[in-house]
Amino acid sequence: MKNIALHNLGCKVNSYEMDVMQEKLEEKGYKIVPFAPGADIYIINTCTVTNIADRKSRQMLHKAKKMNPRAVVVAVGCYVQTGSEQVKMDPCIDLAIGNNRKKDIVSILEEYLQLKPEEHQDKTLHETTITDINNGKQEYEEMTLSRTGEHTRAYIKIQDGCNQFCSYCIIPFARGRVRSRKEEDILREARGLVEAGYQEIVVTGIHLSSYGLDFIGKDSGDYLQGVDIRKQAYGKGFLIDILEKIHGIEGLKRLRVGSLEPRIITEEFAGRLRKLEKLCPHFHLSLQSGCNETLQRMNRFYTAEEYKEKVELLRRVFKEPAITTDVIVGFPGETEEEFHQTYEYLKEINFFEMHVFKYSKREGTAAAKRKDQIPDEIKTKRSEILLKLAGQQSETYRRSYLGKEISVLIEETKMLQGEEYQVGHTSTYVKAAIKTAKDRKNSFITGKAVDILEEEYLLVEV
Repeated sequence: MKNIALHNLGCKVNSYEMDVMQEKLEEKGYKIVPFAPGADIYIINTCTVTNIADRKSRQMLHKAKKMNPRAVVVAVGCYVQTGSEQVKMDPCIDLAIGNNRKKDIVSILEEYLQLKPEEHQDKTLHETTITDINNGKQEYEEMTLSRTGEHTRAYIKIQDGCNQFCSYCIIPFARGRVRSRKEEDILREARGLVEAGYQEIVVTGIHLSSYGLDFIGKDSGDYLQGVDIRKQAYGKGFLIDILEKIHGIEGLKRLRVGSLEPRIITEEFAGRLRKLEKLCPHFHLSLQSGCNETLQRMNRFYTAEEYKEKVELLRRVFKEPAITTDVIVGFPGETEEEFHQTYEYLKEINFFEMHVFKYSKREGTAAAKRKDQIPDEIKTKRSEILLKLAGQQSETYRRSYLGKEISVLIEETKMLQGEEYQVGHTSTYVKAAIKTAKDRKNSFITGKAVDILEEEYLLVEV
């Protein structure tokens, strides 16, 4: 049974972990094949962030079993962690592996394959691979990547887990408490990826701003309750320290940072970031709502006023940075007035991109228990209003580049408006296209932005 089909659901951290699992499987001689009928083994890296994500995970697992009823179907990750009882009862799932055992994918799989057919039915391996990651005693599960599916940029995961417990979010239960990766392991992986030819490194994690929290109080009850993260941790400098060290790697051309907690943006933090010449001025600061009452119900630990101060600080320190965010509409209890406050707030902040999500009830969270749920038709209406605003703001930001010289890291060849272009991203993560017959993948091209193609690509003349 050597042909394995992989399917990934969810976030960039999941993608990184799937790349690691694929690399480990290939090193052991397994052949990775398309996610289609005919594979011997199907591995689905699941997501559980919403009830819809749970459903999609189940659908993909059932689809795999339908494509080959005799195949071994393996469920991995977040849905396994939070829905272990459902997983154990699902006849389509042959083997389940929890989040903190992904690094052991090969040994767990081979142990399963060595069992006799009658031994498969008791699913005893479920018990050994779905472990408690919510006791605050887990260490970071080291995983190292030497290559990735992308050809120009590589993601590096530096931490796992979250202590925030936002009222709508199941992730602390799926990923456990904050666990940070050792500096030497991060730098070794980063150097290896740069030596392998990757021009850009993206630093990511489940709650990236918490990097290093567990270095200062893992045995403390306050740590387990998230008090450190609210009161003191962001002044410790753990994240900026490791960013500075990654930045210093010879041969690295770009350094990009994943989603940040607004409270980490201080004068010192922004000032030290500004000194990193390779750093991309592209900052994703999760907002969720522009109304303080809604933020409080969400259990977010900042106000709209504080968030605005952080954005203004970044715009003062960096020249025209790309600020992106997430917004949830229709959160339980959101009145028309609260939604209007959020709308006006978003207009004022003026983001490059907004990812707008309709609130989706997630069983097991505090928000799911609330009686003041918003009807779907109202959530849809509000979402459409914000999506229209997001499109307008994004176009305005892109058009601000017209007539300016920009540098583009070319990633692939793409057909746009019936013609072939070399396309990639600017340092601010704006898509750009260059007309050239040469394959310039994984190289930088500088030119003037003169137009916009298909509403999202800057047309660059060299």
